[in-house]
Amino acid sequence: MAHPHIVVVGSSNTDMVVKSARIPVPGETVTGGEFVCVPGGKGANQAVAAARLGAQVTFVAKVGDDLFGRQAIEGYQREGINVEHIGRSKNAPTGVALILVDDAGENLISVASGANHAFMPEDIERIGDVICSASVLMLQLEIPEETAIAAAKIAYDAGVPVILDPAPTPEGQLNPELLQRVSYLTPNENEAERLTGIPVTDEESAKAAATKLLSYGPENVFVTLGAAGTLAASRAGTIMIAGFPVNAVDSTAAGDAFNGGLAVAVGAGKSVKEAVLEANAAGALATTKLGAQPSLPRASELKELIDQFPSTLVMT
Repeated sequence: MAHPHIVVVGSSNTDMVVKSARIPVPGETVTGGEFVCVPGGKGANQAVAAARLGAQVTFVAKVGDDLFGRQAIEGYQREGINVEHIGRSKNAPTGVALILVDDAGENLISVASGANHAFMPEDIERIGDVICSASVLMLQLEIPEETAIAAAKIAYDAGVPVILDPAPTPEGQLNPELLQRVSYLTPNENEAERLTGIPVTDEESAKAAATKLLSYGPENVFVTLGAAGTLAASRAGTIMIAGFPVNAVDSTAAGDAFNGGLAVAVGAGKSVKEAVLEANAAGALATTKLGAQPSLPRASELKELIDQFPSTLVMT
């Protein structure tokens, strides 16, 4: 399947980003920063990531009936994304994220969800046939949990693989109704710790957290460990798949790029090793540019990076 159909059900935001030498502590002002205003939201980022990597993408979301919402939809159309199922709320504004980024590429984010929290299960019920037609369904948690569950149920019953990026992550276990329908759960080390109570600092602790997460119901757990790579776990065992060395400047959309790369590879029928390797490459490339969607790589960039490392990056 050269061009898988990826359906993304998730959030759409406008990101307002300030990059400065360091992130201020409470009560402090840091001057001399660089400002950009770019489209964002985890759902939108993942839709754009998958589209740039060659997938046919349908984005299902809700924005406000405002300037930010109109600009977002126009941007998705330019990326070749199907926007037919993006609703417009008359009562809530488009979501906004305020993002601080330091010189090391670390970030701090605060989100005003707006119309994303007006995205209800009944909106999903109207597009069941769209989900059933997908090669892969992608979900995140910047929309109401019950909306994500509604989408996962439809996909699961239709045999469509479900990728869940559990971000932003609540403290403690996610709803079993959701987790038991997930094919690929993709927490980073912080999210894995929040979900399991196990501090994730290395490969061994990642294995422990992944094993616990598998007991909650997902078929596969991929714990992303930044530059170190990804710990891929299933009931058959675990493998460590190395990351790619790059010059990181902003980690804002790295997880979204990872998930987009994973979805495209899974939708194309690639093995777990191949899929995670490509996802790692996409995530690494996203850290090399400032901003969320502007940093998401294209298929040619992904191939170029992977070709620089012709030997396997998979470690047992």
